[in-house]
Amino acid sequence: MSKMPFALLAALTCVSAHVFADGMTGEAGAGISYQPHDPSGSRYETRPVPYLDLGWGDVSLSTDDGLTWSALNANGFSAGPFVNYLPGRTSNRQLQGLRDVPDMGEVGGFVQYAPADFWRVFASVGQAVGGRTGQGGVLGQVGGEVGYPVGGGVIGSTNLTAHFADARQTQTFFGVGASESQASGIRPYNAGGGLQNVALTQSFELPLAPHWSLLTSASWIHLTGSAADSSLVKEVGRVDQVQVQAAIAYKFD
Repeated sequence: MSKMPFALLAALTCVSAHVFADGMTGEAGAGISYQPHDPSGSRYETRPVPYLDLGWGDVSLSTDDGLTWSALNANGFSAGPFVNYLPGRTSNRQLQGLRDVPDMGEVGGFVQYAPADFWRVFASVGQAVGGRTGQGGVLGQVGGEVGYPVGGGVIGSTNLTAHFADARQTQTFFGVGASESQASGIRPYNAGGGLQNVALTQSFELPLAPHWSLLTSASWIHLTGSAADSSLVKEVGRVDQVQVQAAIAYKFD
């Protein structure tokens, strides 16, 4: 549960309803998220968020992974292309004087090994597209997830993911140019690439009624490397951040 805005959700749902309706499985719903305004953790805000975990054969759509196609799929191993959404940043309040970062897309490829329904390991690499001059770059992630019954029909899952970015992508959200420094009062900083953060997420799904569930998640995000050393983070942000979400979802058979 995280990134995809309702405008994109509506567009993809419209397409999905016409193209994939007959074979759709999974869950879809809506909820609310209390999360950092931007990757530096300059402040927190509450946002409406969709929840998507849908599949049509080898094609899937989720709020975390975007739209993916398992072009290769055998013996628990899958790989293929994906398209995802990257939220931008409005540079106001604590970020006044910095450049805005528009919402962008991410296009790339993934690999995953999931020999059973309750656990998986995965990795992906993507290129951010649609940013302004000097913004966007290469992103990557490596992680694992395990699910388990808690009791009373409640299902829990734990996800640990490491996120990487090249220097250009890290500079987009954590760098401070000379003109930005003069306008914002934050020290200049040139960000480098590498491991950007590690995120640990604990989720639960609670049955409410036939086909309906309450989904909750809480994440701890720890900035590392060049992101953690940024003057932006040290002066107005947070190295350790949290995100809490809840949603009501309908399950399709």
